[in-house]
Amino acid sequence: MGREMDRMLRLCAALQLPEVSESTSYGAPSLKVKGKNFASVRGPAEMVLHCPLEHKELLMEMAPEIYWQTDHFKGWPGLLVRLDVIGDEELSLRLEDAWRFRAPKRLADAYTASKP
Repeated sequence: MGREMDRMLRLCAALQLPEVSESTSYGAPSLKVKGKNFASVRGPAEMVLHCPLEHKELLMEMAPEIYWQTDHFKGWPGLLVRLDVIGDEELSLRLEDAWRFRAPKRLADAYTASKP
């Protein structure tokens, strides 16, 4: 699972997301912002990504080959992502969204203000 985490870390670094740390969530490698999980590796080609429920439904409808959920994730603000299908550009967008969703408001606002 190291390759998946390396990819996620590389994309977060390219986005210059502040306060990202490597951690674990339920024993799986994860990324956190200020101690709050926003992305986890779930298996050799899957990850769990936090997102608002309204975005989750839209993403699953828009790209079911990438985004999906099991019964366990229904009604929960996160979705499953097929890492072997999603490209770096799309994954970067989703990681940034997940980071914003979980970051403290002041940190998220400062990040947004720093963007050109």
